[in-house]
Amino acid sequence: MTETSASSPAREASLISTLRTLWPFFWPHDRPDLQRTIALSLALILVAKGFTILMPFTFKWATDALVAASGGSIKAGSTVTWLIGAPVLATILYGLTRVFMVVFTQAREGLFAKVAMNAVRRLALRTFEHMHRLSLRFHLERKTGGLTRVLERGRNGIEEMTRMTLMTLIPTIVEFALVIAVFAFEFDWRYVVIVIVMIVIYLWFTVKATVWRMAIRRTMNESDTDANAKAVDSLLNFETVKYFGAEARETARYDKSLATYEKASIKTYTSLAVLNTGQAIIFTIALTLCMAISAADVISGKNSVGHFVMINALMIQLYQPLNFMGMVYREIKQAIVDIEKMFDILTREAEVEDKSGAAALAVPAGHIRFEDVTFHYVPERPILKGVSFEVPPGETVAIVGPSGAGKSTLSRLLFRFYDITGGKITIDGQDIRDVTQASLRAAIGIVPQDTVLFNDTILYNIGYGKDGADEVKIAEAAGMAQIDPFIRQLPEGYQAQVGERGLKLSGGEKQRVAIARTILKGPPILVLDEATSALDSYTEKEIQDALERVSRGRSTLVIAHRLSTVINANRIIVLDKGVIAESGTFNELLAKGGLFAGMWNKQREADLARETLLKAEKAEEPSLRQKIEI
Repeated sequence: MTETSASSPAREASLISTLRTLWPFFWPHDRPDLQRTIALSLALILVAKGFTILMPFTFKWATDALVAASGGSIKAGSTVTWLIGAPVLATILYGLTRVFMVVFTQAREGLFAKVAMNAVRRLALRTFEHMHRLSLRFHLERKTGGLTRVLERGRNGIEEMTRMTLMTLIPTIVEFALVIAVFAFEFDWRYVVIVIVMIVIYLWFTVKATVWRMAIRRTMNESDTDANAKAVDSLLNFETVKYFGAEARETARYDKSLATYEKASIKTYTSLAVLNTGQAIIFTIALTLCMAISAADVISGKNSVGHFVMINALMIQLYQPLNFMGMVYREIKQAIVDIEKMFDILTREAEVEDKSGAAALAVPAGHIRFEDVTFHYVPERPILKGVSFEVPPGETVAIVGPSGAGKSTLSRLLFRFYDITGGKITIDGQDIRDVTQASLRAAIGIVPQDTVLFNDTILYNIGYGKDGADEVKIAEAAGMAQIDPFIRQLPEGYQAQVGERGLKLSGGEKQRVAIARTILKGPPILVLDEATSALDSYTEKEIQDALERVSRGRSTLVIAHRLSTVINANRIIVLDKGVIAESGTFNELLAKGGLFAGMWNKQREADLARETLLKAEKAEEPSLRQKIEI
């Protein structure tokens, strides 16, 4: 399965395939300490279940001892003869047996928690790591809130699967076998037949009802994921919601998802009631039949009163593993539903992979070359159609063009977020598909149009450019980006929080943080992807000055919307509908009077009108403002 199938539904996982995938995490080969813990836990299972099976016997002995002590008679040759006259001792033995059963059971649970949580952590970590390995296409097609929900439910599902299989299923099977053995040894075939028929019907009903419930559970999970994704998306776009006064619209959109979740939840609880009722009826019929036969055997003298009590205790004892079997099946199936989407993510192959034996990129000069590059996101809509140009070492090449021309796609291809569909991209003669992605991205720094910061401190966000950089180096980078004075004016200084996506900072401040981060990284190649298009003229000039200082001596690719920012570029390439329409210096392109000159004139007219309008507003000249608006 490839990433391009990201929109396809998650595969239907089976119990066997799920257990096969989880087994290395249940039994970690690199952790002998955990393996010893598992072995000790299994030993404690046998001990605890031994005491569990002993309880009905102690109950029988206490009953027969009471009957004998009160002058009644018991079955000849009964093993309780030695306890005649000591019913209190038998009762104490019954109590001790229960205590030992609880002690060993809880000791097993406590020991195994270490194993279960290790499995949860390792698999969740692998999934998170794999999410970062998947391509940009995958993440653009998914909602972040939905992915985090999948990860959260997957962790819970793994924990349930681990606990249910190793801490409940195995002990239940052991107890089930022991109870059946006691029925065969202490009683006769009639009881065994009734119990086996009851078990078969009970499990058949449980499986059928659980399969029915799983469809309901899956619908509930999908609506829950959808509601959570909508909530996250709405809150992340808090400002946009306020801009358009769309609070009621967002609430109604969220409520629609919650309504679907509500209906599915009601069906889930209703179906659970049906399941529990059916299980109780099946068991009660078998219990009644066994006790009726036992009562007849007591009256006929075949068994003692203790046997009658023991039958009840054994059936109740059998009900526990049976109930566990139903619960285990339900929980395992539900866990499979919860983690199947996590498995679906894990089985997706990364669209962009390093070649086997790929070498690290060496950048002695930083010469970038695009050779007859073609690319499409979908075959029906080609984006680039045979684009060829180069960025000589230490020079600045700007890419301009109308919206949708494919400008930003060039930077994504250079970073190898996608692989080109034709042609070649090289850096100092090395095809970027032949080198490791880590070394390629380490050699390139970027200042994007929309700088999204981590919800952490300014120190952390600038330091993100170079792992392990000390505060002195971070401050130096901030100084070069002309943001150090601003930071030091803040009460918390470099420890100031930037807020969700950096919302506590202005656009210019965020851009300076991005520039400082890139300076700290110190890459030989620089990409400026419309880094000033969203800023006002004054801030744009300051940021542009900082960017020019950063780009000195570096091979720089500028993706530009505002043409005034590329006047000093060594070469300007005009991209239109996926092909290079014009190429040259700023003055050469203006002299040609072609597409670039037309774009320049339109921007100048727009800038002039904007400046005139601002002057009119400041001077409070209504008549001039009216003329401009007309």
